[in-house]
Amino acid sequence: MKKIYSILSVFSISILFSQKRDSATLISEVRIDAYKKPTAFINSTKSVAVVSENLLNQNTPERMLESINQIAGARMEERSPGSYRISLRGSTLRSPFGVRNVKVYLDDFILSDASGNTYFNVVSPELIDRMEIYKGPESGDYGAVTGGTVLLKTKSSDNLSVNLSTGSYGAFNQSLDYSKQIGRHFFEVFQNYYQTDSYREQSKVQRKQIFLKDNFQYSKKGLLKAMLMYSDLDYQTPGGLTLEQMNFNRKQARPKTATLPGALEQDAGIRNKMILAGVSNEYQFNQNFSHFILLQGSYVDFENPFITNFENRFEKNFALRTHFNYEKKWDKISLAYRLGFEGGINDILIKNYDNNKGIEGNPQNFDQLKNTSGFYFLSQKLNFNERLFTDISISLNSNSYEWERFFPQTETGNIQFKDQWLPNFGVTYLLGNGFSTRAKIGKGNSAPTSEEIRSSTQQFNQNLSPEYGWNKEIGIRKQFGNSIFVEAGYFDFRMKDAIVRRQNEAGQEFFVNSGETVQKGLEVLLESKNFSLKNKVFSNFKFRFTGSFYDFTFKNYQQNQNNFSGNDLTGVPQTTINSLLNFTFFKKLNIDYSHFYTSKTPLNDANSVWSESNLIGNIQFRFPVDFEKTSVNLYVQIQNLYNEEYALGFDINAFGNRYYNPAARRNFVLGMKIDF
Repeated sequence: MKKIYSILSVFSISILFSQKRDSATLISEVRIDAYKKPTAFINSTKSVAVVSENLLNQNTPERMLESINQIAGARMEERSPGSYRISLRGSTLRSPFGVRNVKVYLDDFILSDASGNTYFNVVSPELIDRMEIYKGPESGDYGAVTGGTVLLKTKSSDNLSVNLSTGSYGAFNQSLDYSKQIGRHFFEVFQNYYQTDSYREQSKVQRKQIFLKDNFQYSKKGLLKAMLMYSDLDYQTPGGLTLEQMNFNRKQARPKTATLPGALEQDAGIRNKMILAGVSNEYQFNQNFSHFILLQGSYVDFENPFITNFENRFEKNFALRTHFNYEKKWDKISLAYRLGFEGGINDILIKNYDNNKGIEGNPQNFDQLKNTSGFYFLSQKLNFNERLFTDISISLNSNSYEWERFFPQTETGNIQFKDQWLPNFGVTYLLGNGFSTRAKIGKGNSAPTSEEIRSSTQQFNQNLSPEYGWNKEIGIRKQFGNSIFVEAGYFDFRMKDAIVRRQNEAGQEFFVNSGETVQKGLEVLLESKNFSLKNKVFSNFKFRFTGSFYDFTFKNYQQNQNNFSGNDLTGVPQTTINSLLNFTFFKKLNIDYSHFYTSKTPLNDANSVWSESNLIGNIQFRFPVDFEKTSVNLYVQIQNLYNEEYALGFDINAFGNRYYNPAARRNFVLGMKIDF
């Protein structure tokens, strides 16, 4: 089958170059929002990727893994169904689960909490209409982060659709989306229900979500937005296996040992109920001057029965973002300034009990943890003659923690990290129509999250420091005629005090600063337009190829008596190559044929254990059936087409060599989306 894919790829590309070029919008003319700093993609100084409808169509109903993994430099991992993490240029080094060191926004609103933790898995893929992924530090706009930033966009046009699907392992998905402009209001109502028994023991997932928004254009100058999201996520966690356990039975949950019970016996899992609400206002005082302000709050009820304890967390989050904007245009020069502030408070009550087979037992520790963080920022955009584009910014970032233990004894403490000035400078020069080159330098900083300050060992880690470093990169973007778009970028990021995950013998995690890392990489994109082949049988074709080629190593890294300097960075594959071929037959039948190649990956800091490389293929068939006012889009997805044995995520530096979280063998999704 893999040979067929290679032959088909070459054959398809040869057909492509013999066809007449179409007249659709150039890829290089795609516009990015950049959180209210819109610009043409070709002119952007940032290392940014756009996840459009074509890529979002590749996702299964429960996750955004397939579309994110088509982006060079971005990687989404699934340790078990419902448990996801995102890395941008290797930033899962410190993330056992969830999303850390990556800032996430949902429309105007901030999905990440003040400490930097994001419950990305509460968001249904079907809610998202578009994504923008920013790789590397963007501290002048998004604050203290070294991994990158993800902007999630919901619907912006009228829509009424219902999606129903079923699949392997008892999977069922249902969603409803309604968005419409009514007078001065643009409303959206989204509802989703998803469940699956999954492919391993102790791996059931159930997610319920409701999302409401209202964009109210109350005057020609003013736009008020309100949003409410409720999510109820319940998923079991099977735990990591050793290589021997995985080879014996890939479907088993983590078994018990002589000293510890297993995941099935303890009913290990996550139950996360989250409500997020906010309002924003944008007001244009005159042609040059405007103001934006956002206020939001969220509440999280989080339960985690684990092997060694049963944890309850009750989180209250508040956030504010505001900025003043000034723009001025002359004949050949345009100038824009932004001055603002973003800050938040993350207040958590944490209660740990004995876990008596999934039931709360005797109390262990009760703690209150409060994080306050924020940053002031100033940015300037200067455009000379629509050829030279500059983006200069600086931010002043602060972060602090206070904690109190009130059971079984009383203890208080606090940490005030040193304020950080984080500058960024980017420049793009347009060499010709559809041809630009860019350069960028910036400093990033990422303080420990609340789950790193107080990890599952239930101890307060006062010795953790923020990780920080300078990122330098250059890139080129080139449109060939009206057919092919090519982008290549090289970066060199030197990080100090890198935060790395460890595990103790009970499987509890803790974190340490691990010296320095040297992260060098090349990221490439080759993408075509959608070509009309003027053929009734083979109607349309387009392709997309991406690749990431990394040389990430530790520097000055001593662990006890071991010197790991020069070792490859844990959990980061050196090479990933992804492809997506879109075919249309008979002007109706759409076929999406995708591949994901991942090279071997070091699973511990010593580089003594590596995963195997793998090539995973997926295929999807989509067929629309049109009625007078309704379109029914039928689809079939086949995941892991070649029935490979592999893992979609690893527990790096796992105690007892429990690194492996096996992924499903070949599986299916059958569904239909009805557009009214």
